[in-house]
Amino acid sequence: MSENSQVTVILEHIKARERELADQAGQVRARIEELTRQLGEIDTESENLRITRKTLLALPLPSPAAEPERPDIPDHPAYHQILTALTDSGRPMRARDLCQALDLPILPKNTEGIRSKLKRLVSRGILLEPEPGLFARPGV
Repeated sequence: MSENSQVTVILEHIKARERELADQAGQVRARIEELTRQLGEIDTESENLRITRKTLLALPLPSPAAEPERPDIPDHPAYHQILTALTDSGRPMRARDLCQALDLPILPKNTEGIRSKLKRLVSRGILLEPEPGLFARPGV
């Protein structure tokens, strides 16, 4: 009987070990399934990135951005001189101040001529008139 009890103990030990191994195998299989799922997600994302790269490289290059439309400055040199004087001063100016900056005599005809040109530049969106009679470049 002692032989039989030793065999029984060994058989129970084998059964216990088989259960342990079956549990471990189940856990490993579950982990393999999870890793397989994760690998599938990674493969899918990698494929999407590859397709995106291929698509982007196949697109034609965009044309250079068009420069913003600049308002038309009248051709007369006085307009360019006025704009230069305003830019150089870096501050809003009145028609009288511009006459001085342009070395024009301070006469009503000169100030009115400059004021008329300034108003024309304002109407074309080239200059601003922050307050009546005061003219400035945008952003100054």
